[in-house]
Amino acid sequence: MDGVTVALTRRSIAHPMAAAQATSVRRRGIDATTMLTVYLVLLFAVPSNVGIAILGSLGRPSFLWGLCLLAWWSLARLQAPSFSVRPVWQPAKLAYGALIVIALVSLAASLLRGQPFDQISPAVTGVLRLLSWGGVMLVAMDGIRTVRELSRVLRRVVIAGALLAALGIAQFVTGQNLIEIFGALPGMTGVDGGVDARGSFTRSSGTATHPLEYATALSAVLPLAVAAAIGHGFHPVSAARRVLWWVPVGAIGLASFLAVSRSAVVGIGVALIALIPGLPRRTRMPVIIGASALAAIVVVAVPGLLGTMVGLFSSAGSDASTTSRVNALDRAPLFVSTSPVYGNGFGTFLPRYYIFDNQWVLLAVELGVLGVLTVVALFVAGVWSSLHAARVSIHTDVPLIGHALVASLVTVAVLFGFFDGLSFPIAAALPFLLVGLAGAVRTVGAADRSIAARTR
Repeated sequence: MDGVTVALTRRSIAHPMAAAQATSVRRRGIDATTMLTVYLVLLFAVPSNVGIAILGSLGRPSFLWGLCLLAWWSLARLQAPSFSVRPVWQPAKLAYGALIVIALVSLAASLLRGQPFDQISPAVTGVLRLLSWGGVMLVAMDGIRTVRELSRVLRRVVIAGALLAALGIAQFVTGQNLIEIFGALPGMTGVDGGVDARGSFTRSSGTATHPLEYATALSAVLPLAVAAAIGHGFHPVSAARRVLWWVPVGAIGLASFLAVSRSAVVGIGVALIALIPGLPRRTRMPVIIGASALAAIVVVAVPGLLGTMVGLFSSAGSDASTTSRVNALDRAPLFVSTSPVYGNGFGTFLPRYYIFDNQWVLLAVELGVLGVLTVVALFVAGVWSSLHAARVSIHTDVPLIGHALVASLVTVAVLFGFFDGLSFPIAAALPFLLVGLAGAVRTVGAADRSIAARTR
């Protein structure tokens, strides 16, 4: 390569740019925000149990797109970036890498021990699902490089959650599924679920497979919706239009109350408790008052709902679902003892053996103690990255975003104790997406701190 070619090559590759200097830069072509937006559409808009029939359990569109994201990220890492920020150490990558290693070791050990025929395919599919979720996390973590891109993706997550909530409200009011059209598409699997019944009320699921998955999605998105409504950097528009971003907050809150679910109430409570300390002081009381007022309005507008919800908690000790979860804890050591270190293989513990309704216990059975520790480390890495960015960034909205992501991650971690969340597409993908966004916040914060230090 001659000197002229070297000079042209160097000019074609931009120098690393701090996020604070790149809030107004718009890159050409397909970027991470576009790829993640497609994923959000496939994840939230397409019913969780709808897939390409010929591919079986591998036919879910969001799963396939996640693998595409992983391939896209891998190819991008092999090429010289044309637009980048200074790289920072991401502990979430280390935790995710350890999770993949443990999953592969567990898979190999389970196959060497010998498995029933119907467990081999779920075991391989389980590893592929981890890779798909990892593709989402890595693209969000390395592809989002500026505050503008970060706020754009967060707004789209909020919109997806609000539309899911609106569908759930419509299902509650009409008592109808409203998503049967997907089952009529040629070559696609049918639609089950959408609505259930509890007492005299319709129990909505939206496009989720189960009301618990629906409740987890709403609870996880709520802190981000509040941050989008409060943050000024999210809205380079007039103050009047910024007010509209409180509509998703109201829709998600309303849908959560109408979900007729203990998990939805617990999730919303955890989300608000975790979020409020990170809000600006002037907004804490209005958020508390608004949440209380919304709950009161729902109780008055829907006769009998309060009694049903109170009954769900007061009868928890004798409720079949609750006693099943408690009894599962007693039986867990028996299943864990067969392979306590690295488990029996992710996805191999089929419902015919036992249903734990607790993702943390199920992880201990399928991936052992090491698997539980790596997933905990993944959540902790996301929380630490968000809090670190909130502490060091010079952007006023970054602390708000960071605390909102912390609240969302804590909420998902708590709700994983109520059901096997990684078995449900939306509930499983959300923590990986949130951890990826936490890594992106860390990148933004680190770049901004670097540029601030040089300008002092």
